[in-house]
Amino acid sequence: MEKRDYYEVLGVTRTCDGKTLKTAFRKLAMEYHPDRNQGDGTAETRFKEINEAYEILKDPQKRAAYDQFGHAGLNGQGPGRGFDQDFASSMADIFDDLFGGFAQARRGGRGGRERGADLRYNLEITLDDAFHGKAAQIRVPSGVPCEPCSGSGAKPGTGTKTCPTCQGYGKLRQAQGFFAIERTCATCQGRGEVIEDPCAECNGSGRVTRERTLSINIPAGVEDGTRIRLAGEGEAGFRGGPGGDLYVFLSVKPHDIFQRDGADLFCRVPVSITTAALGGSFEVPALDGKRARVDIPAGTQSGKQFRLKAKGMPVLRSHQRGDLYVQALVETPVNLTKRQRELLEEFAAESSAANTPESTGFFDKIKSFFDSGDH
Repeated sequence: MEKRDYYEVLGVTRTCDGKTLKTAFRKLAMEYHPDRNQGDGTAETRFKEINEAYEILKDPQKRAAYDQFGHAGLNGQGPGRGFDQDFASSMADIFDDLFGGFAQARRGGRGGRERGADLRYNLEITLDDAFHGKAAQIRVPSGVPCEPCSGSGAKPGTGTKTCPTCQGYGKLRQAQGFFAIERTCATCQGRGEVIEDPCAECNGSGRVTRERTLSINIPAGVEDGTRIRLAGEGEAGFRGGPGGDLYVFLSVKPHDIFQRDGADLFCRVPVSITTAALGGSFEVPALDGKRARVDIPAGTQSGKQFRLKAKGMPVLRSHQRGDLYVQALVETPVNLTKRQRELLEEFAAESSAANTPESTGFFDKIKSFFDSGDH
């Protein structure tokens, strides 16, 4: 049976460019694919015919010979590797068309120079440090560029060469059935380059492990869990690549007096029963180094809070300050002397419901609850 004209098979003109040719092939290949036309012998024949035509016309030399001499000018250059191999090659070209730009960009920018890993450092600070801010120094073990080879990984005076296995691409392509599968090149580990004579100091990695001392500025107002980023201070890049980042995570130690909630501070102060009853005052320390006076009115109950404005923590990167809340805890006397007990008994004998309105009101509710029978 005489073969049809390849251009006619693909539905293109003889002057079409490679992009038009590929587009036409892709459209027809999807239309007549055997998976879409199971049991249709005509579609399978047409599919093979389309694939054969594209295999010839996509090759500039074969296309030139075909344009000048027709089928007779191919001289056995037509498809002879088998249907599956030819189709895999054609489909690989389509994948290159779809993803080739991305692949070439990766290949061109590879060069074996990988970015270094990010590092984490945990730093514990005091509440005073968080209040005032501070400059701290930390010692971080990490990979740094190797000095003898300047981070290249190659012995001084030598260099790298394109990987002979993958030709610098970093991956190897293998046709399997209708598809082309890529895998990372084992020779260069996907870097596209290999070192002929590795540096003896770093064994070709371009970096060695050293402990570095770094300065870090902790701003006032930082909270527990704050993360500070030091750009480029992480692990050194592979073979001269850019360094990673160092992330310092802050944790604030618990304070003996203050508890923190955002920018506000809280503290509990024990107050004697006489001060709570008669009134008085006391002083509490503040983190700014000054003392704050708290006036206790007569009849203060346990749990009463007093607010001291702008005596709390600074707000990060702001001129604002939180507040300090002082909670009075009325302390019950213990270890009473005989005379103290007598005085309290005299006080109790002279007391009335007017002296204890809260407890009197509560027990009145209890009495009403039982009397009503609602239980």
